[in-house]
Amino acid sequence: MKNRWMIAAAGMGVMMTLGTIYSWSLFTQPLIASFGWSNATTTWTFALAIFSLGLGALVGGRWQDRVGPRVVALTGVALWGGGNLLAGLGTAEFGAWWMYLTYGIVGGFGVGMGYITPVAVVTKWFPDKRGLGGGMVVMGFGLGALFYNLIVKSVPSFSAAATAAAAYARAAAQGHSSAIDVNLVLLTPGQVAAVMHVFAVSGVAFLLLGAACAWFLTDPPRARARLAAAPEGRSYSPREMLHTPQFYLLWLMLFLNVTAGILVISNALPIMQELTGEAPQVVAAAYGGVSLFNALGRFFWGAVSDRIGRNRVYFLIFAIQVVVFLLLGHLHAPAAVALAYAAVLLCYGGGFGTMPSFNADYFGTRHMGANYGAILTAWGVAGIAGPMLGAEVKDITGSFSGALPVVAMLLLPALALPLITRKPAQTSMAEGSRPKTPSGLRTPLRRSV
Repeated sequence: MKNRWMIAAAGMGVMMTLGTIYSWSLFTQPLIASFGWSNATTTWTFALAIFSLGLGALVGGRWQDRVGPRVVALTGVALWGGGNLLAGLGTAEFGAWWMYLTYGIVGGFGVGMGYITPVAVVTKWFPDKRGLGGGMVVMGFGLGALFYNLIVKSVPSFSAAATAAAAYARAAAQGHSSAIDVNLVLLTPGQVAAVMHVFAVSGVAFLLLGAACAWFLTDPPRARARLAAAPEGRSYSPREMLHTPQFYLLWLMLFLNVTAGILVISNALPIMQELTGEAPQVVAAAYGGVSLFNALGRFFWGAVSDRIGRNRVYFLIFAIQVVVFLLLGHLHAPAAVALAYAAVLLCYGGGFGTMPSFNADYFGTRHMGANYGAILTAWGVAGIAGPMLGAEVKDITGSFSGALPVVAMLLLPALALPLITRKPAQTSMAEGSRPKTPSGLRTPLRRSV
């Protein structure tokens, strides 16, 4: 029988290739300077990728419940790698719509298919430590962006293009124009080619590395799967889950947490440059360091939730971010901005590290792929809301700072959500039978593990 730690390691490997999607801000300024796009035009690629991710998770979750995890994970990494490759080969010729189609829609859909599979599989292999197992595998998603940032910024040709792009962005900002002035100096053809080359080579690497890890993913043996389902007493089918208020409360919690975090992730480097005034290389290095907290938050909060409960963890995640977003726009010292980013990323990752076990606690593991895939559509919708809010504010006002207090105000009422949500009432009926109507809300906070 395969060791569950080997399965978890393979899942982390798949996640690391997919998590490179969070390195999008590396390309924001180079793409703007390459083609004269606005912030909104560039951000739409990332927004479409995250929206498609939610759809991919929904489809992939239902598919892997029927055919098993390996084929779904392989398909996901193939679409992600292929999307990057095609984006690198055709964007210079076909323009923004090609980037939207390849990286955004095709690649994002693949990330969603690939993401849901390791989460569902590893949660089943760790019935006794769901927060730990789920947090561990999704930690790989955060680590992927960390290592990819370090690799890409060390490529001399891309580094030169990024430096020139940052100078272009500063010149545009000094002109007080909400749109990019195409009369400013753009990147040279060689620099544009260097940026596109990174997309193409990355696509090949994602495909090879991701497929090698995906091959090892498999569900636990049937006896172990029954053990994993035993603590809940029963598992909800997707249709049954959709008729519970708990599904919509969990969906809303994930949506709000993702909206907040992804706003700063999608425009991380430009926001940090705006707040600190530091050079692109300094900002890239700083963000590369703090991006580790996205990974650590997934493992840390997931493990903590096994001890204090998922509800308390989500309350803390929201409370910390309310304070940070209210302060962030007023911070300018590089160390202070980096610390604020670390806190946001820790909470952002923690939301993903906790939600798989939250879902399994409430609805069981028999239909984990389909059920958690439905929850992850919140990620897709937030992938439009968060990045586009930041980009539109930037294009209108010339600054990202105006969007930060808005996010804080969104998260303030979210503090009530984990306080009123509780596990559906369980019955003694056999798994798979139709449940009695579950209760939905509660007033006092209590542990739900």
